[in-house]
Amino acid sequence: MILKKEIFKPDKKIKPFIGILLFLVSVILSILTIPLGFVYGFFYNLFTKGIKGLGEYSLKIAISIDQLGNVAMQHLINTLWITPLGYKFGNRDETISSALGRNKQLDTLTGFGKFIDAILDKLDPNHSLNSIDYYIEPTDQIIENIAWVHIDNYQILCTRSIGKNKCYIPGGKREDEETDHVALLREIKKELNVDLLVKTLDFLGVFEAQADGYKPGTLIRMTCYFAEYIGKLKVSSEIEEIVWLNYEDKELVSEVDQIIFDYLHHEGLLQ
Repeated sequence: MILKKEIFKPDKKIKPFIGILLFLVSVILSILTIPLGFVYGFFYNLFTKGIKGLGEYSLKIAISIDQLGNVAMQHLINTLWITPLGYKFGNRDETISSALGRNKQLDTLTGFGKFIDAILDKLDPNHSLNSIDYYIEPTDQIIENIAWVHIDNYQILCTRSIGKNKCYIPGGKREDEETDHVALLREIKKELNVDLLVKTLDFLGVFEAQADGYKPGTLIRMTCYFAEYIGKLKVSSEIEEIVWLNYEDKELVSEVDQIIFDYLHHEGLLQ
């Protein structure tokens, strides 16, 4: 599943006492209000939208419970379901199924974790992989990058940095509260000395894999765009060379770029 994601701001730090107090207040309010709200919502959706509406309402509740479980049970699940090098459960914005899918991709599930995943697959084929959510807030286990995918004659433009053996699809990280477009235009201008044409920017997708050079379980999330440009491609002081790669060259690039190569090849854009 490839989805456009939103940009989230990091949480504000609060004092431990405030956190405990807010937790107690939320528990009390939940006990008093959720049963009434659920009953009303149940009949409201049933009478206004029928079984379809009731099913949609139930799914939203199931996802919310799944997110709560991902936080409440994170320490137990991290102990039982994944290896020490796995992607950690506990992101409040992510479901248990989503984190399970990420660990399945990374092959960091324990035997018990694989057993749980197999049960879910029986109920819903590829459940955990299809549940991977690219809308979740960033964490210290997810590095976000923006990338420019430029293809010419079925070859993709890549760069190799000074002192590096791997080649990479050009791009970089956002700064502060930059939008994807602003960050991408800035990074490409800095790396390749050309100007991307804003009106031609076309979203390709979001891709995720183990991050090169980081500890296992650290993922890089790459948001990719097509775009036309003006100017002459010229490397900056950080870049050793510009290279044009075919699909058969994918072993020369990072793990996340290899996934992008696979997708482009499947779409007939890269040969």
